[in-house]
Amino acid sequence: MSVFTDEIRERAREIIARYPADRSRSALLPLLHLVQAEEGYVSPAGVTFCAEVLGLNKAQVGAVATFYTMYKRKPTGDFLVSVCTNTMCNVLGGQEVYDTLSEHLGVGHDETTADGTITLEHAECLAACDYGPVMTVNYDFFDGVDAATAVGVVDELRAGGRPMPTRGARLCTLKEMAVQLAGFADERDGAVADGGPGEPTLRGLRLAQQHGVSVPGFDPNTPIRSKAEADKAAAEAKAKAEAAKPAPVEASAAPVKGGDGASAKVPTETSPPAPRDAQKAQAAGVAANEPAGDRKPAGDSTGAQERNLNEASASADGATSADANETGAQK
Repeated sequence: MSVFTDEIRERAREIIARYPADRSRSALLPLLHLVQAEEGYVSPAGVTFCAEVLGLNKAQVGAVATFYTMYKRKPTGDFLVSVCTNTMCNVLGGQEVYDTLSEHLGVGHDETTADGTITLEHAECLAACDYGPVMTVNYDFFDGVDAATAVGVVDELRAGGRPMPTRGARLCTLKEMAVQLAGFADERDGAVADGGPGEPTLRGLRLAQQHGVSVPGFDPNTPIRSKAEADKAAAEAKAKAEAAKPAPVEASAAPVKGGDGASAKVPTETSPPAPRDAQKAQAAGVAANEPAGDRKPAGDSTGAQERNLNEASASADGATSADANETGAQK
């Protein structure tokens, strides 16, 4: 019996309807989130389901599911705890946070606790270097954590609590998060919250304001134009630039005497050679410069090569003779 109910199939059709009929394959990413919301991971049955509703084969679906780390290929806990161990967070203590959690929970990377509550993973980057070291729970941020703070968060989760992230709405389970990633609203009370930028993010702005740094001619009150207005302005600017271009000047010719005394015309303006002339010039260049071979460097004549070898040999013989004379004198 399929684990995917009629309700899931209806949601799948809703996802596919978001895209043009001839671009239905674009629905694969949210569909993978949809099946993960149902089972907690992308199972073989989930791959088959996505392939069937999109008219793809399972290899095509599997290739996408294995490419992105957000799609889990084995059962995952209710809460995915990700600790950044990349350069910035690592320098600030990220690895210590991860090692402490690993020892405290008794699991390693991509492993789940026995009670099925928490899956731990180290992340290469969580895109929050200005708040490092950072940890996420189901992709919601806990900023500036240390080992003790991280242990407190996971203990509260295992006890049934929902600690508040540093930024964003209150936590939800991984399956509930997958529903949102599939493009459906989370109806839970408090599921959506506004969060302003923190001080580390605003530091650059504060320094610019303090030192009077601004973009020349920038007016923050300038209204944002619609696409039609922007396209019209771009077309007008292009037409203006075309009109400002100088008219092409025809090349004039001045009579000169050729080698046979006859008059010849030499263009005073440079112009690209005709294709036939370019081919002749290329053929002449190839004939005058043989390709490099094992016997000699490109462009060197055989005589020059032999002369260089003889000079090198003579120098070596002279050096040997001088060494022998010096040795005899010493004796």
